[in-house]
Amino acid sequence: MALKVKAKEKLQKIGKYAGTYRYVMMPELYTALNQSKVIREAALRSGVSQGVMKACWDAAGEVIKAWATEGHSVALPGLGTMRFGLNAKSVADVEDVKASLIKTRKIIFTPSTDLKDELAGTAIVITCYDRNGEEVKRVTSSDPGTVEDPENSGSSTDGDSTDGGGTQPGGNTGGTTTEPSEDGDGD
Repeated sequence: MALKVKAKEKLQKIGKYAGTYRYVMMPELYTALNQSKVIREAALRSGVSQGVMKACWDAAGEVIKAWATEGHSVALPGLGTMRFGLNAKSVADVEDVKASLIKTRKIIFTPSTDLKDELAGTAIVITCYDRNGEEVKRVTSSDPGTVEDPENSGSSTDGDSTDGGGTQPGGNTGGTTTEPSEDGDGD
């Protein structure tokens, strides 16, 4: 099995490449699997009825939501963990700390080692299309299969993507990105 990616030649309208055509890669859109299909397949693989599987699915979803919104890092079976994080401005003085420094809240998913290994070993097939929509090339990956790890990533090396996390003192990722306040009042 391979992941499918398309590289489309597009006119860049903003940024340092404005006015030029560049090949932009994006995943091919797969169809979204609805919940009933997933439940049906999980019931078949586990040998339990679809009704029991749906009840378990719904209960697990409620527990995961409740615990994650209480601040826990919650295990997702066979996938990894999920937890709450945020982006906020930093301030030098404790008196300036206030809720308005929080810019966004986010959900952070950290894949399990098994899932990262599976993804790293999966080939990627890139189909290139020119600006007229004509296929001009196909490429199969020969990259080392590096998988981004939100818990241990630093900054981007290619300048085209960003890391949503930050690092706390001691090197532990806290899922929080901070920016210095532009003015003295922390806003």
